Amino acid sequence: MSASSDNLHPDTPIVVLSGPTASGKTTIVNRLMQESPVKLIKAISATTRPRRKGEVDGEDYYFLTQEEFEERQKNDEFLECEQVHGLGYWYGTLKSEVARAEQEGGWPFLEIDVQGALKLIEQFNNSKRFDQAITIFVRTTSEEEYEKRLRTRGTESEDVIQKRLNTIRLELALAGHYKHIIYNDDLDRAVAEIGTILKQREQELNAGRI
Repeated sequence: MSASSDNLHPDTPIVVLSGPTASGKTTIVNRLMQESPVKLIKAISATTRPRRKGEVDGEDYYFLTQEEFEERQKNDEFLECEQVHGLGYWYGTLKSEVARAEQEGGWPFLEIDVQGALKLIEQFNNSKRFDQAITIFVRTTSEEEYEKRLRTRGTESEDVIQKRLNTIRLELALAGHYKHIIYNDDLDRAVAEIGTILKQREQELNAGRI
């Protein structure tokens, strides 16, 4: 599914944060929503993945059936969408979520999988709007740390763990496509580094308006 970024205002930064599973992305996102130096509005992703215990529809994800997801694809409602992890589940960012962020006066903040992020990066390259995107790749310092974190979760079978580890290795090799790589071996430092990146972009935008 090809996505379109034509509905985005050319001056609105769009923040894209991704990285392999178990990189600590969700924790970083939660901290940024509280501490970011700029106003971020998180775009809620849609998925066909089953809801996990404690997750809330419309807050954690929009949980869609396969049929609902396919219908939205046909209607070109996604900015990007991909089938990830080799498990048969779809994830995507609805254009309406990006529009909502802009309407609320914030920067759209997308926490998405690497495959979806690369599609989005390709879009911006092709539309000469790459400067609009702030792309951030979050990772741990070693592959061994990923396996440790996956096993600590205790929520997935050995087969699923091995599939995720294979995906992690592939995604780590794609980090160079992002503008920024953040090592999440110290949460406070990782959050502070991203905050600095966002503040610098805000200052650049404000300087350009003078």
